[in-house]
Amino acid sequence: MQLNVKYRKVEDLIPYVNNSRKHSDEQVAQISASIKEFGWTNPILIDGTNSIIAGHGRLMAARKLKMDEVPTIELGHLTDTQRKALVIADNKLALNADWDTTLLTIELDELLKDGFALDILGFNEQEIKTIMSDVNFDAGSEEDQGKLDQLDPKWICCPHCGKEFDAREA
Repeated sequence: MQLNVKYRKVEDLIPYVNNSRKHSDEQVAQISASIKEFGWTNPILIDGTNSIIAGHGRLMAARKLKMDEVPTIELGHLTDTQRKALVIADNKLALNADWDTTLLTIELDELLKDGFALDILGFNEQEIKTIMSDVNFDAGSEEDQGKLDQLDPKWICCPHCGKEFDAREA
């Protein structure tokens, strides 16, 4: 099955009355800010009757931004049971993921260096402080300690003895 993105009028979309996921005003503001910064990156999923399966928060953000149309993907092939299950699964499966805090810290640090405002990412100020201060970069051995820049390594291996050293300190 190929997915087809179609723009639909905001006023034609119907929120699912039994959607158990709640969206605070703060989160809707965050989604709105994300849409402003990055554009639409995730269409709203609807059934064959314009009822929302996933994307209630995005619809609320679109209304806040006074948008007329939003991208949608119609999943009209789902049974009623599948649709109800996907409403829940779409939200819960994302919550089941975890962060690699080492890599997250590296990425946040690079964004900061580029002058990017981290508040648009959805983390509050305290979360960012905690992430940036609580990461243990010790990979377990003396040899691995200090290798913070894993995405852009600065480590050099001696061709004679095989010992690695940080080129930034050489």
